[in-house]
Formats: sequence, C-alpha cells, structure tokens
Amino acid sequence: MKNLLLISFCLLVSELFSQTQVDTSYTVWSTYNKEVKKFPFIKKVQKPENKEITKLKEVVYKSINSRELHLDAYFKQQETLQPAVILIHGGGWSSGNKSQMNYLAQEIASKGYACFGVEYRLTAEAKYPAAITDVKEAIKYIKDNALKFNVDPTKVAVLGCSSGGQMAALIGTTNGNLAFEEKSTSKQNANVQAIIDMDGILAFHHPESAEGKAAALWLNGTYEENPQVWEQASALNQTDEHTPPILFINSSLPRFHAGQNDMIEKLNKYAIYNEVKALPNSPHSFWFFEPWFDEIVLYSTQFLDKIFKQQ
Repeated sequence: MKNLLLISFCLLVSELFSQTQVDTSYTVWSTYNKEVKKFPFIKKVQKPENKEITKLKEVVYKSINSRELHLDAYFKQQETLQPAVILIHGGGWSSGNKSQMNYLAQEIASKGYACFGVEYRLTAEAKYPAAITDVKEAIKYIKDNALKFNVDPTKVAVLGCSSGGQMAALIGTTNGNLAFEEKSTSKQNANVQAIIDMDGILAFHHPESAEGKAAALWLNGTYEENPQVWEQASALNQTDEHTPPILFINSSLPRFHAGQNDMIEKLNKYAIYNEVKALPNSPHSFWFFEPWFDEIVLYSTQFLDKIFKQQ
C-alpha cells in the first residue's frame, strides 16, 4: 500500500514538474554567442538604471489554481496619465522570459510611457491560445489598476519581439473578439490602440514562413493536423477595418516577416496607418544588441508619439 502511495505521489510530482518546467534555451547570452560569429561588431545592450522611473516587479496579474503570472511595471510618477505599452518577449513561444524586455521597458518609459513586461505561459505549460489570453488578461489588469500605474486606459499599445511580435499582432488584430479572451470579472476590455511588431511573423502557413516546428509545438499539431488553428492564429487572417495602426521593425532576415506585405496591402485598403522600419545587416533578436537598440527605441517612441501624443 505504501509503495502504491509513493508511486502515485511520484507520478503526480512528475506531472506537475512537466507542466511547469522552463525552457531556458533562449537567452541574451545564447543569442549573442550565436550571432557574434556573423556580426562580430555587436554588443549586448547595457543601460544604467534610470532613477526617474518607478519599477514595480513581480506584480501578480493572474492566478490559475496555484500558478501565478506576473508583470513588471516601469513608469514615471507624474500628474498626467501616460499611454501604456505592453511588452511581450520572444523565444519561439517556448522559451524566454519577461526580464528580457527590461531595457526596452525602461528606455521607452523614460520617454513618457508606462511599460509592462508580461509573463505568459509557454508551450510546455500550455498550448495556444493560452499565451494570448494571458496577455489579454494582463491588459485588463493594467486598465483595472490604471491609477496605480499612472496609465490612461484608453491609450494602450502592444509591442512584441519575434514570437512576441507575432503575439502582439494577433492581440491587436483581435480587439473585441471574445474567442481570444477568458471570462473575467473585469469590466475592462483588452483592446489596444497600437501595435509594434519586431520581427514577428503575420502568417504561419505562408510561402515565406519557416516557423513550422516551433509553431507546431505551440499550435498543438502541424498545419496538416490542425489547419484551422494555424489560420486562426495568423494575424494576417484577423486583419480588418478595425485593426489598429502598426509599426513593423524588421531584421535583414525575410523569413521573420512572413505575411507582412499581404497585411500591409490589407491595411492600406482600409486606410490604416502603418510603417516599416528595416535594419540592414541585422540579425534576428536585434533588440538585444547595439548598434540597433537606440534606433529601435527611437522608431518605437516616434510611432507611439504619432498615435498617442499628436491626437
């Protein structure tokens, strides 16, 4: 009897571990060691702490049974409310963490935006669309607590890098679509008014896309096995006249822009403002490195200023 109980306990622990184990393959260091061979001039971004920015770390925005999801907030203490920017890390939907957005959050916050690095459930813990609904819950939480974070809840942007860029585009193109939201006690919606996509694909099943393996893990099957989900998860297919303005910041690797030209064609059809900023001779994950970091902060804040501060 004791042996049976011990075996049952071990199986339970093993199952819980497998649900929450973390893939740490995507880090700044691993990316640097990979990219420096081809781009020997790159340097990892390092910025001094900005004392003018208030930082609130590990704020719990959602609980799933005993599992807590957190966000990190960066904002200025000032009289006027600020637009919010939700930052979504990359890592192929299976790796990475919100701390990888710290420097971007701090620098964009220094320009007058309240920034939030958001934790979401990765592939090993939960398949699509869990990560999308997680971030949308974070948006609602931030709006619910707008005064705490000095946020104007009517002005929210979502910014993502790599797979985070894909998520940002999907989140922005599904404003008001309850199929991408969980039932919530919040009276706020998860709508955003601007999108910044840094090297995130817009269509999974596309001639230019090369995300098959990572996508299949996240989307719970290959395109042949689960075509409806692959199509649903592609921001290109969700783009319509209600899509917010969008900024694309591109590396020199076209495969990370799959569906972008098609999406721009749709956006132009609906007269929705969009920009493309290309970074010549740049790797994927350029946001981790100089000489591009300051440039992308400039591009991002110029776009955000146009959308939110020149209204």
